[in-house]
Parts: sequence; structure tokens; C-alpha cells
Amino acid sequence: MTISVAERAELAAAVSGLLHEECTEQDVRRTMSSDDGFDRELWRKLAAQGVAGLLVDARYGGVGLGARELEAVAEATGAALLPAPFLSSAVLASALIGAAGSDEDKQRLLPGLVDGSSVGTVAVTGSRGTWAPEGVAVRACPGEGPDYTLTGTAHYVLHGQVADLILVVARTDGGFGVFQVAADAEGFERTAATVFDQTVPLSTFTFDAVAARRLGTAGWDAVQQALDLAVIALAGEQVGGTRRIFEITVDYLKTRIQFGRPIGSFQALKHMAADLLLQVESATSAAQHAAAEYDAGSEKTSGAIGLAGFTCAEAYHTTAMSAIQMHGGIAFTWEHPAHLYLRRARTGLQLLGGSGLHRERYLSSKGA
Repeated sequence: MTISVAERAELAAAVSGLLHEECTEQDVRRTMSSDDGFDRELWRKLAAQGVAGLLVDARYGGVGLGARELEAVAEATGAALLPAPFLSSAVLASALIGAAGSDEDKQRLLPGLVDGSSVGTVAVTGSRGTWAPEGVAVRACPGEGPDYTLTGTAHYVLHGQVADLILVVARTDGGFGVFQVAADAEGFERTAATVFDQTVPLSTFTFDAVAARRLGTAGWDAVQQALDLAVIALAGEQVGGTRRIFEITVDYLKTRIQFGRPIGSFQALKHMAADLLLQVESATSAAQHAAAEYDAGSEKTSGAIGLAGFTCAEAYHTTAMSAIQMHGGIAFTWEHPAHLYLRRARTGLQLLGGSGLHRERYLSSKGA
């Protein structure tokens, strides 16, 4: 479904409004230390706004929007540091089912993801964390009847501890396949990973001859399609976070008084702020361009996603690091929100392959 620029802005504003009320800094701190790591009631409210079903066709209860709307909403979730299964469930799981699943699979799995009653995740990469074909470390072997058995270990599984819809990318004799595993399947074990950013919980999944059901017949192409959308969403979140911590810093420069005047009037800090504004605008352009190219089905999509992947991650990290420096000693305390943004920024440098992989992808698209 195609919507206008104004409608897209209204959608993002509605999400921002809800998060402004129910995902404050205090809410984030409380939620990230909870057992689930996310607020289920807030997630249901976001689902009611269409966030959980953004990419899902209306036939399965979703909204059926595209990458540009996804990126716009992600900017809002990133600005609020939303601790919720947005990337894992609303993007990766939903997109992968849409790309790889049969109509029966979609009818069976997508409605629960759309209304927020079910939380999905996708196990893709092994310990190397490449999020690329060579990094897949789970093997699928034919079992009894139509079923398969999975053996191996997957790492860096987003919201893996709370997901009840488990999808696994595994190697097969013919390439790669997408498989569903029951959350309580025998031989399946999930272990919470130690993370730098508690708003992005990760898990390790271990499979010991675990019974699994294959979704459709698609291979890596379907996985790559879901990963591309996840990179666009992550880039959008990074843009939102970059802009928000920049705004917090500028407000501080305007109100912190030293030597009888605001520190923002000091030339060195003005130059730093100008450089950070360039980071914000460059990242915004890269993320929105990647989303537009994806929706257009352009041959330049791969390069645009690669560019957004490293530009947004590095802009976020640079801005968050500079924000702490520009705030002075107060920003080094746990009580200051700059810490939360820096932790999210550092996590994003490695997530979904990391900025190094995305830079290589961009260069490859240019024939370098």
C-alpha cells in the first residue's frame, strides 16, 4: 500500500506521541531491568497503531506498508530508546515469513505477530556474527515425514528469551532453509547473553536434533530480503537516536553557564555542534534514501542499504561519544541519559553484521 508523505509523517508522529507518554527515560530504565526486558502492554498499544504489522499484508491483518514507513517509525522508536521486540518481531520475523512462508504459514503465524500477542525472533548467525551465508552454523537434516531436525548453535538472537515464535535459518543439502521450532521443543536450549546494552537483549540458541518444520521452499534470497529491511529499520533507529542525543546536547549547551555565559557560545563547542549536525543530516539522508531505493525496487538498493548500514551506525556512535564529552563530567554518570544512547550506539556498530560488513557491501556495489 502506498501512502503520502503527509500520511507517513502522521504515522511517525502518532508513534512518537505514544512513546513520549509511555516510554520516558524512567520507563526505559525500569523496563530494561525487568524479567521480560520489554513492556508487553506498551507493545500491544504499538501493535494497535500498526507498528507490529507495518510490513504485513492486509490479508493477514497487517497494514502492508513499505520500507519508507518502516524507516520513519524506526526513527521514532530509536529516539525513545524503545526496549521492545521491534526489530526481531515486527521486522525480521514478519518479513521472513512474508518472503519465505506459504499462504498457510502466513495465515497461521502472522496474525499473532500483528496484534502483539505473539513475539517472534529469527536465529540467523553463528558465533562470528556475520549475518551472511557463511556465518550460518545450524544444520537441517530430513527427519520423519515432512519434518526436519536442527543441530548447531545460533548467536546474537534478538529478544530470544521472550520469543514464542522461533524461526531458524539453517543449512540444507540444497542450500538454506527457514524453519520453525516450537518454543518448548526437546533439545532446544536458549541462553541469555551478557549484553552491553540492556535495551537490546540477545540470546544464544542451541539445537540438539530439534524437530523443526520448514516454511515454504525459499532459501537465502528470502533471508536477505528480511535482513535488508532489518538494516533499514536499524538505520532508522540510529537516525532517531542520533538526532535525539544531539538535541539533548544542544539544549545543554544553551543552558549550562560558565564564566557568565552559555557554554554553547564558546567557539570550540560551536564547531563541534556544527560537525555533529552534519552527522545527523548525513545519516538521515542515507537511511531515507535506502528505504526509498528498496521500495522502488532499484538496482542501486544493495549499495544504498550498505551505505545506510555504516553511515548511520558510525554517525550515532560519533554523536553519542561527542555528547558525553560536551556534557562534561555529568554525562559519565549512570544517571544521565547520554549513557543509554552511547550503549545503544555501540551495540548498533556490531548488530546485523556491523558497519564493516555494510561498508564492504557498499564498495562491492560500486565495483571496488
